[in-house]
Amino acid sequence: MRRRPQAKPLRLQLAGAVTAAMALAAVPCARAFMRAPWGVTVRRLAATTSSTRTAKLAMSVAEGQKETESIPATAPAASGLPDASSVKSAFLKTMISRGFFNQCTDLEGLDKKLLENGGVGFAAYLGFDATADSLHVGSLTQIMILRHLQKCGHKPLVLVGGGTTKVGDPSGRDESRQLLDDAAIQRNKDGITSVFNKFLTFGEGASDALLVDNDEWLSSLGYIQFLREYGPYFTINRMLSFDSVRLRLEREQPLTFLEFNYMLLQAYDFVELHKRYGCSLQMGGSDQWGNMVNGVELGRRTAGAELYALTAPLITTSDGRKMGKSAAGAVWLNADRLPPYDYWQFWRNTDDADVARFLKLFTELPLERIAELEKLEGKDINAAKIVLADEATRMLHGEHCLESIRATAKQLFEAGAAGGSNASLPRTSVSQSEVDAGLSVLDLYVKAGLAASKGEVRRLIKGGGAKINDVKVDDELQVVGAAEFAGGELKLSSGKKKHAIVEIA
Repeated sequence: MRRRPQAKPLRLQLAGAVTAAMALAAVPCARAFMRAPWGVTVRRLAATTSSTRTAKLAMSVAEGQKETESIPATAPAASGLPDASSVKSAFLKTMISRGFFNQCTDLEGLDKKLLENGGVGFAAYLGFDATADSLHVGSLTQIMILRHLQKCGHKPLVLVGGGTTKVGDPSGRDESRQLLDDAAIQRNKDGITSVFNKFLTFGEGASDALLVDNDEWLSSLGYIQFLREYGPYFTINRMLSFDSVRLRLEREQPLTFLEFNYMLLQAYDFVELHKRYGCSLQMGGSDQWGNMVNGVELGRRTAGAELYALTAPLITTSDGRKMGKSAAGAVWLNADRLPPYDYWQFWRNTDDADVARFLKLFTELPLERIAELEKLEGKDINAAKIVLADEATRMLHGEHCLESIRATAKQLFEAGAAGGSNASLPRTSVSQSEVDAGLSVLDLYVKAGLAASKGEVRRLIKGGGAKINDVKVDDELQVVGAAEFAGGELKLSSGKKKHAIVEIA
């Protein structure tokens, strides 16, 4: 019988495992290996330790936190947000005054860098992994930052994470992301890149945006070379201290070594973008702070590069919900995933407490105009909500689409017309056989996206807010048939603001 080898000290176990995982992340079989049921997780490795070793792990994490905290930063958690008057560059003034600023590795240094040569040629990037075929409203903050960057005369780099999507970002996750095959990643890349053209100007000019894909350099990495060149600059102590890792371990949720390597690849992205395009600034959400600081430090240590990181707060609504989802589901940016009318309606239904903040973040209205709208109260604040909906929709879907939405909204909300234009309303279809058999009103509302569940439809009916062709629904057992489909379609209403068309395919 083979003798079981004596366990190595925990830090050596972790170092060896991380080295192996870093190597695996760079070879074609890595993802298949990590999908296997015997794939190693950080939690599984830690579980093999004794209580003494666990105590040493805690000490290692504490050492990593100290190492991270030693990095100079302008952080609101400690000193409050800086005032826009404390900076000179137009871009940072915009970030601070409109609510985009959260934290920066060196605010004073970045401010000076942005002013060099009038800011011409200063390149900064934001990354977007291809985890879905459309971005949603939660990504709009980052897109608006890129837009402001370009308007201030700087060069935005839009990094599509074709390579990092193969690994999966663990930040803010309770479980591992589903691994996508190459075909799915390509479909998603095609889907998300179409949105950027609506917000940015791409080209060859000094301030024209550039679209790049980190699959260009990550897929061809030689793992031995990568380990030797960059492995010495990452300590296990520090990697374990970042929230994306630490929180998963504390909650005893699995974290694969494939995910554990994400922060290394993101740091390497920054170094590569600096080398290729002279990029000096990485921007992102506050949940990316640790990964971004890794990139700043890696660039400084390997190339003496003067790099910066700037984060924006993760935007939530006044009741604490993350931006990007409504009661009916995700608020997608692509029109084929969410009808433009629904997009307009999402902004139109903004809570009163969020209107002024969202006007600063998601429109380009002057701050003076926003201050005027902020004074509106009671029913008058609806005018500010319409301005928000109009401005946000115009940027994404264009003026022509907005005009159509306005016409429909005017008829539905102001005139209360029953037979007005339905061209801009969201649509769903049913078959003739379904209509002939009879459709449950509960199923119909869920299918049309006006409710997330049958229980929600029941509450809507009980409250008197459900209507079919402007006739109130009183019975939750009502069956909808051919009589309601005059002209081959019917209109469903949820209260006064939400409507949808169901048509026979």
